[in-house]
Amino acid sequence: METRTTATNEPQQLSGVNQQTEAYLWKILGASVAGYAMDGLDMLILSFVMTAVMGSFGLTLAQGGLVATVTLIGAVMGGYLFGILADYQGRVKVFSWTILIFSVFTGLTAFATSFTELNIYRFLAGLGLGGEFGIGMTLVTETWPKAKRARATGAVAVGWQLGVVLAAVVSAYVLPNYGWRAVFLVGALPAVFAAWSRYGLAEPQIWLDKQQQKKMLQEKVKSGQPLTEQETAAYKTSTTFPLWHLFADRKTSTTTFGLTVMTSVQNTGYYGIMIWLPTILMQKHGLSLNKTSLWMIVTVIGMIAGIGVFGYIADKIGRRPAYISFQLASAAAVWAYANLSDPMHLLVGGAILGFFCNGMMAGYGALLSENYSTEARSTAENFIFNTGRAVGGFAPLAIGALAAQYSLSGALALLAFIYVAAAVNVYFLVPETKDKELV
Repeated sequence: METRTTATNEPQQLSGVNQQTEAYLWKILGASVAGYAMDGLDMLILSFVMTAVMGSFGLTLAQGGLVATVTLIGAVMGGYLFGILADYQGRVKVFSWTILIFSVFTGLTAFATSFTELNIYRFLAGLGLGGEFGIGMTLVTETWPKAKRARATGAVAVGWQLGVVLAAVVSAYVLPNYGWRAVFLVGALPAVFAAWSRYGLAEPQIWLDKQQQKKMLQEKVKSGQPLTEQETAAYKTSTTFPLWHLFADRKTSTTTFGLTVMTSVQNTGYYGIMIWLPTILMQKHGLSLNKTSLWMIVTVIGMIAGIGVFGYIADKIGRRPAYISFQLASAAAVWAYANLSDPMHLLVGGAILGFFCNGMMAGYGALLSENYSTEARSTAENFIFNTGRAVGGFAPLAIGALAAQYSLSGALALLAFIYVAAAVNVYFLVPETKDKELV
């Protein structure tokens, strides 16, 4: 019989818990990092092999863009679907489903024989991919100590960057030697590790307790036993469709809107910068592909450093001051970067840009989890972040359209104003949740 280790919801500090519990916490974190790394790996692999895929199927630029869009649509829909299922069926169980779906259809992409078949596999792989962020973040926030919550979710956010690096390495070696189909086959292999890392994990105790309470209350109602006022409220909460929790009242709806604006700006900034800045470096500043690749590496290093610093600040001084300061710094960094010309300044500026613009990824898992109850936590994580992902997915198109009318660097500079608006949004609409007990 398998032995399953369960952690308490709020151990005070890692050094103060028993070895079994601490091992469980680190395994939860490792599994969540691996899951989000698969998200970054898949998204970036597609961009690296797109030219080869288009050549293989004779696709136009518009059709190539459709493949990426279909994957994104699948990821958004998968985030919504699996977020809700994880609130009903369990975080670990649904987490395992998502990685299985992702790995199977990523592998099958290598065997696509037509444009239609390719899009079907990419959509289904996206479905599995979409649940990774929210469920992984939910697992971590429901198990790690509240004093280290933002740092723990920051570690998960680093997973995306690790996936980006892995995608670059796999594509650089496999694509020229074995072709794009082999890249997708190899890209499915890390998912096996991600699935293995989840083997034997127990559901968070807070979720198990809520399920037990729900079952007890349902049995009392079924047998006609009267409920106390507190039990009636708990019964209503436990039987409400998870998504409706996000709009339960005016205050909650306002918070949900504010958080969705935050994730939309986050994804708009990321996709806008990572898609278009390399083009600016090559077209406007005349940098070679090798130098542009160096810029990408330095920028990713800046992103990882920013995630680490942001997580620490958010845990120490609070979520609101951390976000407002980083959003204002991002506005200044984007505005300044759009006016740089010296290659060394562009290199250093890229690291600073990545530090502030993507460092904020550390806090979303913690912030989202702290604003909603266990009955809807995974739904909230996935719905809010993936809605932001959907909005951000239009950023490259919008920036491209503005660039056609004005200039590419000028269009990117407009991101500065978006970051300022995001800071105002946090100040007025998003509550402080530092050290909040999860319920």
